[in-house]
Amino acid sequence: MNSESGLDDARRDGRDEPSASDLVGAAIGGAARRAGIDPAEEATTGHVVWKAMGGVRGVLESVLPSLVFVVVYTFWPDPLVLSLGLSVGIAAVFTVIRLAQKSPPSAALGGLIAAAAAAALALFTGQGRDNFVLGLVTNAVYGTAFLISAVIGWSLIGLAAGYLMGEGTGWRQDRRKRRVFLWLALAWAALFYARLAVQLPLYLANETTLLGTLKLIMGLPLFAPLVAVTWLAVRALYPAARER
Repeated sequence: MNSESGLDDARRDGRDEPSASDLVGAAIGGAARRAGIDPAEEATTGHVVWKAMGGVRGVLESVLPSLVFVVVYTFWPDPLVLSLGLSVGIAAVFTVIRLAQKSPPSAALGGLIAAAAAAALALFTGQGRDNFVLGLVTNAVYGTAFLISAVIGWSLIGLAAGYLMGEGTGWRQDRRKRRVFLWLALAWAALFYARLAVQLPLYLANETTLLGTLKLIMGLPLFAPLVAVTWLAVRALYPAARER
């Protein structure tokens, strides 16, 4: 089944311009599809989760820079510059590989820019813990976005699913879908806020090694199960669409 874009939804509904919900749904749904999370496609849950994590390369990209930073920072004398340099260097290697494989430049450079910005902040302050500031901010922003979307009845999960399944915002007329999308948005908000609740006190206490370690533990190991739950829940809501 082919999903429609936000612009197509607007034209179908007789509107000249797509609404904000169309644009948000298209943006999030498009990102989900590029990550391999499209409930309209036939795939096993394990395959979807593995693809959402980026496969072997995605896991390495997510884990290695932080892991190297934590290990070097913990065990090397006067470690700040070396640990940050190695972390950014590893991110740069992965970026070169992505560009060589003709990945979209924005996707290839995103991780490197984030790693370089975090390292620059840590070097500027001279505090290793500041390498994790951008991650804390990201968790706060994402958690708040999911929470607000749930509270106002425009779940980000619902907007993405509606786009991917070609339903637009029609899910808001279905009580069951609204309820499921509400709880899914709250679950994602809880994930981001849980990371923040655990990691922010460690940041304030200047526990850099423990902060980096828990960042890794609360990364993919929590992300993967929630992707699986979201995938299964959305597919359960659209059995007829998958049979077309």
